[in-house]
Parts: sequence; structure tokens; C-alpha cells
Amino acid sequence: MIRSSGTSHASNCPPRAQRGVALIMALILLVVVTLVGLAAIGVTILQNSAAANQLDRQVAFQGAEAAMRQAQVAIQTAAAGSAAPAGFEDCSTPSGNTSPVTACLANPFNDNNPAVVVATVASSNYNPGSLAAAQPQYVVQYMGKFLAPNPPAKKIGGQNPYGQGGQNPLADYYRITSRSGDPATVGNRAIVTLQSTFRN
Repeated sequence: MIRSSGTSHASNCPPRAQRGVALIMALILLVVVTLVGLAAIGVTILQNSAAANQLDRQVAFQGAEAAMRQAQVAIQTAAAGSAAPAGFEDCSTPSGNTSPVTACLANPFNDNNPAVVVATVASSNYNPGSLAAAQPQYVVQYMGKFLAPNPPAKKIGGQNPYGQGGQNPLADYYRITSRSGDPATVGNRAIVTLQSTFRN
């Protein structure tokens, strides 16, 4: 007679050896999801900063452009007959001289000449509100009188001439340099500087 023992072995590996594997996998997945989420948050913050900087530069550009328009108005409304409007820097070369009396820099905001007058645009003429860091500014430099080329004479419909092709009258030329604000008050905001030549 064969007797069977009271013990049986259903598996060679005890159940306690598999405990904790699911927990480790869950922790690994949780760490991966957290890293992906942090990366997404970093990209979003970077995009928001780039959009804010672009908006700040656009506002600064509009301020500098408004200052340039105000400088043109100041030139046109200056007293008739004066070589350079009061407060403007005279960079012209007097008749008979080979060089100007005042050596004007290309960027008058960096000029140490005390005669340079930096004009600030009044808020009544341009008011950007709370978007801009400061009111825009400009400097006008009088370059002197030069020949102003006119367009060639043309005929409209083959009859009436248009333009004065053979005449080149003298005209006053000004160099306008504008900026979106004083760096001392703007701080770390964007600053845009524009420059243009204006014929009056």
C-alpha cells in the first residue's frame, strides 16, 4: 500500500517573492508622468515670456514711431526763417566752411554736448496708457540746406506737365532720432530707437 503524505507543493516559487513589483512599476510611471508634466509647464512659461516680450517690443516701437511723428510736427511748426528751431541741435556747415561748427554724433542720445535737448512727447499728444514703460523722446539735428531732387516732368494724358524736372531748389534737412523712453526710467523693459531724415 502506498501512502501519500499530507503536504503538496503547487508551485516551486512562494507567493511572497512576487510582492511589491506592481508598486515599483507604479512609482516609476508616476515619476515619468511628473517629469513630462514639469517639461510641459516649462514650455508654457517660456512661450508666455516670449509673447510678453514681443508685446513689450511692439508697444516700444509704436512709442518711438509716435515720437518721430511729433518731431516732424515740431519742425513744421517752427518759426519761419530760422536755420534751426529753438532747442534743436545745429549740425549744419556754415557757408564757406568745410566742416560743421558742432560735430554731431549719429546717436545724439549718447552725445555729451550740453546743447543737445532731448524732448519728451507730452501725454496729451501720445498716451499709450499703462502698457508703455515711459513717454517716448526725440532729438532733432539740423543738417543744413541741400539740393532737393524733384521728380522728372511727366505728362498726364499727353497734355499737362507734372513736376519740375529741371529745378532743384534748396531745402532744409533734419535728422530725427527717437526712442521709446529714457533708459533710466524704463528699467528692464524693451527700448526701440529709430532714426530718419526729414526734408522740410
